[in-house]
Amino acid sequence: MVNKRVPDWLNSSMWQSPPPATTAPPPPLIRPPSPPSYEDRSSKSNSVSSENEASEPAGSVRPEEKTGPVQKNGRCVLSKKIINMGELQRLASLGIPDAPGIRSTVWKLLLAYLPRDKALWSSELVKKRSQYKNFKDDLLKNPSEVTREMEESTSSQNGDQTREGKGLLSRSEIPVDEHPLSLGKTSVWNQFFQDTEIIEQIDRDVKRTHPDMHFFSGDSASAKANQDALKNILIIYAKLNPGIRYVQGMNEILAPLYYVFKNDPNEDFVVNAEADTFFCFVELLSGIRDNFCKQLDNSVVGIRSTISRMSQLLKEHDEELWRHLELTTKVNPQFYAFRWITLLLTQEFNFADILHIWDTLLSDPEGPQETLLRVCCAMLILVRRRLLAGDFTANLKLLQSYPSTNIGHLLYVANKLRSHSHS
Repeated sequence: MVNKRVPDWLNSSMWQSPPPATTAPPPPLIRPPSPPSYEDRSSKSNSVSSENEASEPAGSVRPEEKTGPVQKNGRCVLSKKIINMGELQRLASLGIPDAPGIRSTVWKLLLAYLPRDKALWSSELVKKRSQYKNFKDDLLKNPSEVTREMEESTSSQNGDQTREGKGLLSRSEIPVDEHPLSLGKTSVWNQFFQDTEIIEQIDRDVKRTHPDMHFFSGDSASAKANQDALKNILIIYAKLNPGIRYVQGMNEILAPLYYVFKNDPNEDFVVNAEADTFFCFVELLSGIRDNFCKQLDNSVVGIRSTISRMSQLLKEHDEELWRHLELTTKVNPQFYAFRWITLLLTQEFNFADILHIWDTLLSDPEGPQETLLRVCCAMLILVRRRLLAGDFTANLKLLQSYPSTNIGHLLYVANKLRSHSHS
């Protein structure tokens, strides 16, 4: 009987050939306000093991080798009056060049924030940014401000002049629902106190976001302004989505979007990066929000089901590795894949590589989830020799602290999994 556990393509020379003598450094990030450093990830150097850096079969082209054509073709696609989304998605899947402004514009298109018709961009941006300003005005107010506005409105309608002309009501005139000690469901103060715990959690998480990058961390005015923008977005999202509110880790998904948009060379985009990021964040999260909903954990759309699909994908493409991990060493995929999937791999690689991976995730017309699962499966396959030689402890340590790898090759293997799934 034919052994079907290891597909033939896994035995090709691409997995066994030695690595190139040198590894190209990752592309520079776009106009960083302060150069990002990766002190906390110093152990993840750019060197790649022979297992991770295998060369492709003759005639194959690595994504990073396509940068020139991608940049040229990308600019051509973006120059059209009507954007061809199919072509843009295809080019983005190869990796977006770090030329100023390209990634910012492409991501906004991929996340449907910018319409395909460029003639509509200006009016659409004005409308969305105005909407976000209204959200901030309505949802980020202190209850004292809400109460004062209500008092002033009442006074102006009645033509009354309150004490000292400041629009202050006497204690007996304050509505029950607007009293700070009110427990009424419609009380702005009661809602404020309920929100306080979430706001404090958001504040703590934002301050821990990429502590190795000056853009997000530190005492500089720009870093504090960036933190405030992240907090505003997350608070507004939580208030507009009471069913899910805020869940730890959302800050990590928000960070790459805001970083890319804030570093656009277009000053108008820089000034409005917070508003633009909010709507793109909402769109991105709409496709993966079930992973953050604890009530859905055990449902067919919850995180456990998603992890099971990743496990089945590995079994389909490399049954030997799947058996070793889950049956022999009993490494439950939830021990490592939960973070991989819920945080879209933002904790597994350095920031420049995260942006490259996201180019591919966002380019999938069906949403990032299926491509994400293939990338996760490819991550396992790239270290299969080490995993097959390891026990529970060694394998868990390896997968919870994934080694540095060539991202172009990782995405190449993930795409190969797609083609073999369809064959």
